[in-house]
Amino acid sequence: MIQDTESRCPCTSLRKASRRISRLFDLAIADSGLKGTQQAIIAEIARSGAIKVGSLADKLVLDAGALAHALKPLERDGLIALAVDAADRRSRLVSLTPLGEAKLAETTERWRKAHDSFETAFGKEQTAMLRATLSLLASDEFAALFEKAQTG
Repeated sequence: MIQDTESRCPCTSLRKASRRISRLFDLAIADSGLKGTQQAIIAEIARSGAIKVGSLADKLVLDAGALAHALKPLERDGLIALAVDAADRRSRLVSLTPLGEAKLAETTERWRKAHDSFETAFGKEQTAMLRATLSLLASDEFAALFEKAQTG
């Protein structure tokens, strides 16, 4: 009997690919002291401006508890600031500090080079298609279709 050595499970395949790409991007910015996940968080805060923690979690497709855990070292290192939202005292706003803005500027070129290296290795057209596919998979619409198929 011939065994298929590759998993046919999309979840397993995505996790394996994600771990590989995450390691490569982590290496690209390693000397900055940031991990790729931290880079992604501060980049999203920079794009969004001061943002509620819950809204940031939604944008990053992260559980709020996992995001809170990920924010602690960024706050400890002075890269972000957390404050009570004056409009909704139950919520906290997260924003970049000047040190966080400087760290983002420091890592942006290396991050961009990692993107370019990915595109060179994978192909420009394939990268665009992959990005579109991953956006779909990360969408609320896909989650709703998946859940409907589970119950249907």
